[in-house]
Amino acid sequence: MKIALANQMREIDKKAIEEYGISEIVLMENAGRKVAEAVSHVLKTVSKKSVCILAGSGNNGGDALVAARYLSNLGARIKVFLIGNKNHRTDSLNIQMKTLRAMGIELQVLETDRAWDRLQVTLRFSDAIVDGILGTGFSGQLRPAVLRLVRLVNSTNKPVISVDIPSGVEADSGEVGEAAINATCTMTLGLPKFGHYICPGASFVGELIVDDIGIPEQLLNDDIHQTVIDDEFAQTLLPARPKDSHKGSVGKILIIAGSRGMTGAASLASMSALKAGAGLVTLAVAESLNSIFEVKLTEVMTIPLPEIKTGLIGGDKAVNQLLTIADKFDAILIGPGLGREKETLEMVQKISETVDKPLILDADALFAFNGKIDSLRLCKQIPVLTPHLGELAAILNSTVDEIRRNLIETVRKAAKDYRAIFVAKCETTVVAYPNGEVFVSALGNEGMATAGCGDVLAGTVAGLMKQTPFAPIAGVYLHGTAGNIAFDSKKDGLIASDVMNNIPLAIKKLRD
Repeated sequence: MKIALANQMREIDKKAIEEYGISEIVLMENAGRKVAEAVSHVLKTVSKKSVCILAGSGNNGGDALVAARYLSNLGARIKVFLIGNKNHRTDSLNIQMKTLRAMGIELQVLETDRAWDRLQVTLRFSDAIVDGILGTGFSGQLRPAVLRLVRLVNSTNKPVISVDIPSGVEADSGEVGEAAINATCTMTLGLPKFGHYICPGASFVGELIVDDIGIPEQLLNDDIHQTVIDDEFAQTLLPARPKDSHKGSVGKILIIAGSRGMTGAASLASMSALKAGAGLVTLAVAESLNSIFEVKLTEVMTIPLPEIKTGLIGGDKAVNQLLTIADKFDAILIGPGLGREKETLEMVQKISETVDKPLILDADALFAFNGKIDSLRLCKQIPVLTPHLGELAAILNSTVDEIRRNLIETVRKAAKDYRAIFVAKCETTVVAYPNGEVFVSALGNEGMATAGCGDVLAGTVAGLMKQTPFAPIAGVYLHGTAGNIAFDSKKDGLIASDVMNNIPLAIKKLRD
């Protein structure tokens, strides 16, 4: 399923009307009917239920008024309240107002204290509320009257069904000003928007239902370069393993990781690569730590490297040894728990520029490119970078707040400018390719806010590099799915190894 940016959705609507001859009123009719179905879904039945309809002056309000008509026909008791400048009402909205009045449904305009008092009484006795106040065109801060309405709705603790996106949430960024409607369910129209998936907006969406409202499928796919990594899409990412597979054919992975006090990161990454299906994983570590890993990691091979300090690798000897063995491997992961000594970072840069192998850069390896991001273009093959937003901000010489405000376009531009695949990690993971394609995953949960989960993701991606050309996307899917499986039993006590240990179950789910 694709994700639309706000301007893209407006263009889709325009083309549906102008090129396909689907009138705006027909699209509104379809949308309103689906909103009414969403109300029925939340309430189970609407007959004899009281539903309060809140409509703004745009077509989002018109969708809500169509829903009012359908709900009334199903036996619901409807109260409608309008907000916004009456001079800004669209023609389609005015048509819906006329229809409701002809049906004998009273429309209250929130202009007087008396109307607000009526609204408060209505809300108190309503079984559900339809939020058609604002749509995907909203940005910035709510006007005082709308802010008052949003806060009033949220104070009722009644089920709320939002049309397209909860009022107060910015469609492209998920940004929220002073307040936003806290929806129980959001019926989004045409395609989902990025604001449905990224916080803070995602926290207000509730259950997300998507419907194409009759827009031609071609319009919902052409020239849209953002895709949701959902179960259906993920099934295309990881082919079944051939019967004659052997450990050499499914991936020989070299992982350069670990330092004194950070052995866990290297262990998690190495074992995650194996659990993702790699046939052979070799961990290159500081020689003084090698005996620890030989005991700790039964299935992982180890290579001791020369040290610059106790437990830290770097320097020409380590670089030369790694370059000598690099050709034996199908992919190389550098970074988890590696350390940030000058010689270590120089080692990362030298290896990145020299080896002609698929390369995954994570954690401390990313730090090596702070202020030197142009060096990524020197990589022989397109590298995969797996930064969290703090690391991404440092690489791009930006701030987390700036990046969050325009995450999709920022990551897309970085991937294109620096010829790299970026896997930007937050509550929503965004994978961007140099060709402009972006993939978004909302998998995962709050329990995964624990040390080591990033190492598990990096190892998972590395372990898939020989198995699929879509390893970054497949890795994100398996990591999020494994995290959700673990969260079912562990909840907030989840740790990174719980995610790692559920990667095989995530693979099973993908292939079942």
